[in-house]
Amino acid sequence: MELPQCIEVIAESMEFKTRDYGAEEASHSLPRMQTDSHPLAVQSSSEQGVIVYHENSHLYDPLRAPDANFGVSPAEGKDVEYGSTRGSFNAAALQSSAREWASFKRSLMQKFSVPKTISISSMSDVIVKSGKEYEKPPTRMHLEELDDPQKDAEADIKIITRQEYISRLHELKDEICHAWRAEDRVTALKLSIKVARLLMDTSVLQFYPTAFVLVTDVLDILGDMVWERIKKKAEYADDGTKICSLLDDFEASDVCADAKETCNNWFCKIGSIRELLPRIYLELAILCCWRFLRDRPWENLKRLVMMMRGLADPLASAYCHLYLARCAQKLPPHDKGYLVTCINDIKVRIILGRESMNGNSSEEKKISVSLFELAISWIIKCLLKDTDQMQLGDVLVELGLRANVANSSVDFPCISVVLHHLLKELPAEVISSNALEIMQLIERSKDYSFDQYLNYMLLGFKLCERIPLMDAVDALLIKVFQVVAQYDGLDEYLKVVDAYLDIILHYQMGNYLTIILDGISDRACNKGVAENELGSLQTIFIKLLSHFEDLNDVLALNHFVEILDVMYGSTRNIVNTHILNKATRYHLDFILFTFFLANFLVH
Repeated sequence: MELPQCIEVIAESMEFKTRDYGAEEASHSLPRMQTDSHPLAVQSSSEQGVIVYHENSHLYDPLRAPDANFGVSPAEGKDVEYGSTRGSFNAAALQSSAREWASFKRSLMQKFSVPKTISISSMSDVIVKSGKEYEKPPTRMHLEELDDPQKDAEADIKIITRQEYISRLHELKDEICHAWRAEDRVTALKLSIKVARLLMDTSVLQFYPTAFVLVTDVLDILGDMVWERIKKKAEYADDGTKICSLLDDFEASDVCADAKETCNNWFCKIGSIRELLPRIYLELAILCCWRFLRDRPWENLKRLVMMMRGLADPLASAYCHLYLARCAQKLPPHDKGYLVTCINDIKVRIILGRESMNGNSSEEKKISVSLFELAISWIIKCLLKDTDQMQLGDVLVELGLRANVANSSVDFPCISVVLHHLLKELPAEVISSNALEIMQLIERSKDYSFDQYLNYMLLGFKLCERIPLMDAVDALLIKVFQVVAQYDGLDEYLKVVDAYLDIILHYQMGNYLTIILDGISDRACNKGVAENELGSLQTIFIKLLSHFEDLNDVLALNHFVEILDVMYGSTRNIVNTHILNKATRYHLDFILFTFFLANFLVH
């Protein structure tokens, strides 16, 4: 039989069996059931016997979808970070902002030294579990009722240790999670309101940043749980049947009526909170949930900023603005005009608080301004992040840092602490092209909120990143040296001239170099050099040694050797080492040149 015939016979004898792949999969699959916990989550049990699942940052399931729910709350003591369950349009950007926020929170808690015991007011009753009230004998208390009109206020003061405060907040966080797991949403909300109320107490200034971090961690957990509950209602029916799967960039029209009703109910509950501060904080905690109701959820930010103007305490108001800036980062990209309003409102609080600070000591003023500064720095970072040149111009006008041609009558006062953090975040090319304008702003910003010389110093360092043209540099340095000539202290003088030294050396402006060394000599040789001033002197001398090729040119500078004589300790040793290395390298080069020349002549 020929080959083609064989193929035909074989083909006719073959029968292809059809397969039911769906039935085969069902027969070989294990029984499945829906679970509220993630299999990689860390399971822990509480004293009440309620099981709580915490997210472990080291255990991520690579096979889960990006919008999966990894559990209710992070492990105790870990930074709260919003995952992709928030419906972010850019997961990488969201994770980056979460890392920045976690780092910022650590700096908040480490900035101030908190006393071991703190006094708290009656509004913090939820935190007092083992705290000790001031106790007085009954007879003495009866007499003080007649003599002391502030007895009631003093009776409300309670003493609690720092560790007790922190431990109690961790307990409240667990209680909220337990109540939520038991589907007791009312208790979870009531406890969250009590936690938010803690930020109404600003009696211990240094502890307020720590309290802010601890309280907002708890509120973030509540926000996560509310988001997941509403999202589940939008994706699943009551019987567990999946209705749809919301995409990261879902719109309000994609959400079913039942989920919208639940979401609206949460906002109504929070809107009925009596105190303004807890009401704002709770709405900020679930701010992302506006996405279930509106396609432009960021429009609520302006309303919330206006509400914050009703907060009487300036410190509580500033940190409330800070939390708003953080929560707004989790919304889709939107206009940042509300952040400009935040900065301007904080500026007004600082200006109005100037009179109330007149009776305070310089140390108390410094602490107060430092507390404001932390909030301002983060808000400005959010404001200028990913802002293009056109938007940046409008921002500077709104902040009063650039003249508004259309409305020149508007003149916002320039606060030095705000200006400082704007200079830190502005691109170097923007500062370089507006150097003289910024110099004028620094000259006008003489207030208690920040040391003016620090702004002059920061401007110099930023200009070194993008050195302006010679004409602008000369006009700028004239103004700078008019200012530094009035400094009596060596420390401020050194820090400012050091910031501009690279520009002076770049353009080889020997006249200004002479002025600098004359100024250092006058201050150092007459009054001596303090230990904190040696570092700046060392930096200046090393810059000079690195710039000049010939050691003789350095030693020939006015007052160089004279200033070196008043230096001491390791700083002087380091400078001498640089001088010795330069001298050795110069003489070694000369010896090698002579050797090769002699060798050439011999041959």
